[in-house]
Amino acid sequence: MSAHKTLDDLFTAVGLNGLRVLVRADLNVPMQDGKVSDATRIERVAPTLTELASRGAKVIVLSHFGRPKGAPDAKYSLKPVADALAPFVGVDVGFANDCIGETAQKAADAMKPGTVLVLENTRFHAGEENNDAGFAAELAKIGNVYINDAFSCAHRAHASTEGITHFLPSYAGRAMEAELAALDAALGNPKRPVVAIVGGAKVSTKIALLGNLVKKVDALVIGGGMANTFLAAQGKKVGKSLCEPDLFDTARHILANARAANCDVVLPTDVVVAAEFKAGAASKTVKADEVPDDMMILDVGPDTVTHLAARFETAKTVVWNGPLGAFEVPPFDRGTVEAARIVAMRSKQGELVSVAGGGDTVAALNEAGAADDFTYVSAAGGAFLEWMEGIELPGVAALSRK
Repeated sequence: MSAHKTLDDLFTAVGLNGLRVLVRADLNVPMQDGKVSDATRIERVAPTLTELASRGAKVIVLSHFGRPKGAPDAKYSLKPVADALAPFVGVDVGFANDCIGETAQKAADAMKPGTVLVLENTRFHAGEENNDAGFAAELAKIGNVYINDAFSCAHRAHASTEGITHFLPSYAGRAMEAELAALDAALGNPKRPVVAIVGGAKVSTKIALLGNLVKKVDALVIGGGMANTFLAAQGKKVGKSLCEPDLFDTARHILANARAANCDVVLPTDVVVAAEFKAGAASKTVKADEVPDDMMILDVGPDTVTHLAARFETAKTVVWNGPLGAFEVPPFDRGTVEAARIVAMRSKQGELVSVAGGGDTVAALNEAGAADDFTYVSAAGGAFLEWMEGIELPGVAALSRK
């Protein structure tokens, strides 16, 4: 794990009463009719904001929202999100119409200790995404110390995630700290055996991920549409299934690398097929090498789930990214749901460390009612995927800078 400093280090180093603490949050939350429709990211940063405010800090929040292309755009204002933040932190939450300059400085000057101020969208300035040093310096002028509590933005070297750390003492917030600890337990220093589950539609989107995992885990379960490409690369007929013939050599190369690394690649042995992809479509289960020409694979079959259950019985760590089938459309959610519930049960019993992430993964685990019993479910999306690919995340690396 990176040698980053945490809030505990900050509390040891300096008194917080009246200190201006800049917190990079991820308030890029879903909105519907002007209201926050999913407050998960607000809920995750709230403990850091509350803890800082309780110690008398002036807590100043930085975040992007949407893609305003480097200029102010009213539809991407953080004002509605700032209003939604107040109930989660239990203190007064103010708002400034800019994140730098006189407007931001005056708003910060007017703060009372123990309150929170949200600054306007950092992406209203082109310097944010360009990681412009001048813009980062302007952000830094508003605070005395910097906290990054937005792991979901840590894969971007932006001014508010990387550049600012060159100007202020920098620390990891509680959500960032928890995420890094979970990821370290999953792949950094895991308990073995480690089973990784990777699903999704296409191999082409996860080549780097698969290449990294075969070197780090004991078993790699491949599901979703991408499993079809691996099956077909082994000479099995997949009918009308989603498949990427131009990646057959890539699939065979990944399988060869896995054998060399003593990583056991697990592909479906039976599959659920249908002639059309729609809810309630007539379906049947067949062996993975007996898919009819006029049908498509849409889920893993019960024998595959039974095999996975046996894997989970002996595993000590499970890392999960991507569904095993077309879970959005019943009955093709069954394999993902059943497997997720088994992992959740063993995690709840303390037999397994389970870490999951990725938008579709989170949605699938929530549908299965399994998310709450996983050891950790990341809301980070792209950052979680890049971490699984073995890529150094600029926002995390910056916190380790001496």
